[in-house]
Amino acid sequence: MRLTEEYFRQDALYVSKNLLGKFLCRNIDGKIIKLRITETECYMGKDDTASHASKCKTNRNQPMFKQGGCAYIYLCYGIHNLFNVVTGPRNSPQAVLIRGVENYNGPGKLTKALQINRNLNGVDLTKSKEIWLENENLENCNSENLKYEIIEAKRVGINYADQKDKERLWRFILKNK
Repeated sequence: MRLTEEYFRQDALYVSKNLLGKFLCRNIDGKIIKLRITETECYMGKDDTASHASKCKTNRNQPMFKQGGCAYIYLCYGIHNLFNVVTGPRNSPQAVLIRGVENYNGPGKLTKALQINRNLNGVDLTKSKEIWLENENLENCNSENLKYEIIEAKRVGINYADQKDKERLWRFILKNK
């Protein structure tokens, strides 16, 4: 079942943990690929110095100021497109970086494999036919496969942030038990 507008209106800290185990879905030339989300990072907006939105609204971070449920995709190091899910209400710039999905650890690897690029920046994930997120269909699952734990860790690649924000355990990793 596709995640709804109401789901994405929640804050990034909640969504970043809750997205673990859900599916990132991509339609590539009519072929639907669904991969379980295994790693996320939370960015809490203006008060989080690790967030792109901490200083001001720019052309680059403009999707972060939309209502939760859209994609925020930016170019990192001039090489990798990184895929984020915007959360929270309009003008409350929060986002969740999808750092890993099954078989693809690393945000650049997953976007390359799923052909996610800046053409999808700002896309409404609740309505798009190209990219969206889904909840597990529990009727088709063996309950043994649902046992996992969440590891909390420091975020990666935020050396520019204030020390308190560098220390936050806002990176979440799904680990099977």
